[in-house]
Amino acid sequence: MALGIKEVLVGCWTDDENATGVTVILPPSGSLGAIAVRGGAPGTREAAALGPNGSGVECHGVVLCGNSVFGLAAADGVVEWCVEKSRGLKLAGSFVPVIGAAVIFDITGPDNPRPGPVAGRLACDAANNLDPTSKSIGVGRGCTVGKAAGRAHGRPGGQGIGVVQSGELTVGAIVAVNSFGDVLNTDGSVMAGSSAPPEAPRYPYVPIEEISAWEAGEEKANTTIGCIVTNARLTKPEACRVADLAHTGIARAIDPPHTSVDGDALFLLSTQNVEATPDLVAELATKAVTLAIRDAVS
Repeated sequence: MALGIKEVLVGCWTDDENATGVTVILPPSGSLGAIAVRGGAPGTREAAALGPNGSGVECHGVVLCGNSVFGLAAADGVVEWCVEKSRGLKLAGSFVPVIGAAVIFDITGPDNPRPGPVAGRLACDAANNLDPTSKSIGVGRGCTVGKAAGRAHGRPGGQGIGVVQSGELTVGAIVAVNSFGDVLNTDGSVMAGSSAPPEAPRYPYVPIEEISAWEAGEEKANTTIGCIVTNARLTKPEACRVADLAHTGIARAIDPPHTSVDGDALFLLSTQNVEATPDLVAELATKAVTLAIRDAVS
């Protein structure tokens, strides 16, 4: 089952030649959506509607895209696909899909082809209820980690999956790990991180006179983004709370997390089937996110 819930579909489109991709998560009808952003440099779509102050409740898909803000165009293809499948809010006789999206920065040059609507549609066409492959597929294709001493010292990141259960309650996570920081193991050791020598200055410990140049350059192009899915029954405020607390999973597995040069964002999709306390859902979501991050680089 995709992310532990049989009604959820996951699809990937991968451009190996240009090292980028798109991952789509499609929940069943009636699923609630939420988002929490903790990174300082996010690129998102529908974040206001799905955030704690937005009126949006139902969500029909989440798109995790490569190529920074250019990759958000892939969500247009997902919208078109959903309309053709009659997925969305029924407004004025039309289906209006609510599609959340977040991006990573994996641009390799000015001529880097951009994932667009066609890529989004192809990811939807490939969607099924099986867990996708981890590592270098979909949005994970262009991910790198361990750039706190400079991008030249980064290592491959990727897409990872984690699923945790407690009785009938299931929480799964799919995460694209393109982090500024290193990925840590359970004992605090580095699983995947900077190849720079130990004495090399690492952000935020670089000299203060170099900070502005550091933050203005390509070192700002990082993020960890993902989507949590659960069969828990949650209200919108509860779902936003769970998504926010699930960022603890990023803090457990990445050092440093949530910096001003990361765009960390987590969506949450709830199928509304199982009674559970928000605290329990958040606990499982935190564990699922941690597992997914480590899975991306293991």
